[in-house]
Amino acid sequence: MIDILLSIPWAMMLIILPLITAMMVFVWPRTAQTLVLTYSLVMIIAVAGLGLQIWQQGVFQHSLGGWDAPLGIELYADGLSLVMLMATALVGAGCSIYASAYFNAEQAHRFWPIWLLLLAALNALFLSADLFNLYVTLELMGLAAVALTALSGSRDALAGAMRYLLSTLAGSIAYLLGVVLLYHTFGSVDISILAERITPEPAAWAALVLMIVGLALKTALFPLHFWLPPAHASAPSPVSAVLSALVVKASFYILVRLWVSLFGPISGDIVAVLLGVMGSVAILWGSVQALRQTRLKLLVAYSTVAQIGYLFLVFPLAAAAGAWHAAAILALSHALAKAAMFLAAGNLLHFGRHDRIKDLDRVVQRLPLSAFAFALAGVSIMGLPPSGGFIGKWLMLEAALVQGRWDLVAVMLIGGLLAALYIFKVLGRCFTQAEVTHEPSRIPARMEWAALLLALGAITLGFLAVPFLSLLQIGAPFSGSGS
Repeated sequence: MIDILLSIPWAMMLIILPLITAMMVFVWPRTAQTLVLTYSLVMIIAVAGLGLQIWQQGVFQHSLGGWDAPLGIELYADGLSLVMLMATALVGAGCSIYASAYFNAEQAHRFWPIWLLLLAALNALFLSADLFNLYVTLELMGLAAVALTALSGSRDALAGAMRYLLSTLAGSIAYLLGVVLLYHTFGSVDISILAERITPEPAAWAALVLMIVGLALKTALFPLHFWLPPAHASAPSPVSAVLSALVVKASFYILVRLWVSLFGPISGDIVAVLLGVMGSVAILWGSVQALRQTRLKLLVAYSTVAQIGYLFLVFPLAAAAGAWHAAAILALSHALAKAAMFLAAGNLLHFGRHDRIKDLDRVVQRLPLSAFAFALAGVSIMGLPPSGGFIGKWLMLEAALVQGRWDLVAVMLIGGLLAALYIFKVLGRCFTQAEVTHEPSRIPARMEWAALLLALGAITLGFLAVPFLSLLQIGAPFSGSGS
């Protein structure tokens, strides 16, 4: 039985199946819900199958059409890739269940094909092994995300989508210029080949700056985050969830790959310090802005700006053992928790026909599962035990303490306190009666359960930290960083 599972091309299925399903739901829209939910289950099975292959056989490598790099396209997966594919499978499944009840028939007809294209692009990105394929998948992901952001057709949605489109195109152009420089100077776009050829010279430094700026813009790192709050706040709730949970993580994933393999050894300390400063400011500024918001979805969106900042603290801490692993676990726990938080916020918005925090009306009594999901997700966002967010932030705090970086320790502790303030700001209103009461709308059970299951996933990750840390050792994806 094991031999049969090891022989199945799981990685190819992760890319091909969503594309086939997208075409099927476009042609047969009446079967879309059944097809997508079936695909979501198959996707989780495929990621588990690929994980079994990697666990038994080590790093996965496959040359499409038998053409090896640098001429051919190579698929590659190690422990880090697998963690990101897990995040895509779990968040994608949860958001698909939610969306099956969220959209009406007309909206669903437009939503499902683009949604599946986005999931295919994410899977292909996490399996890509060269800079140009990363660019192609990054562009496909960005265009699909922009289309989903504008799906409602409202004025705010179109304005947010247009700002997002211009930002993602600017980031893509900067990234592509960096790829061109590296290819012209070193004669390859394959990451492993470039790692052997790259040397500290002006062309490499220029590529480093261009690619970091482009990817930081796509990741919405402060002060390049201006597109994120309006896009996330105006998008449909399942779209906001996947944008925050997966789309911004994809560009961070590329940046980590490039830093560990190419840029870390030639960049010196100044770039790492600058990224750490930007991450620190993002934590503090994003948290303060979240605390000031009066609308729930904007609060959650600014919380994303803050939580992204934690991921960038890993660059000045890269020399400490476990720092990269902390960032990986933190990325996964944030993906689950923030998706749950956006879905719960969507339930509250649908429930009261608004997302004004001060006018939340007896949510705990009338919508207990959604309130509980928001609270559980908040536990991980705050970094409290026993959540995955606690494990990731604890490991990062430990790395900062080992290096004597008391400034970063202070930023992380203050960020956790501010996160508690804005989360309890929402939860406090969930127990009270609004000044102007209103009749609530009915919330389908699967919308509540989708949010709750993702939140429980973020908590459960805290109990599974040891296996995940072992998984991240496969292929030693961070060996080039010296950690």
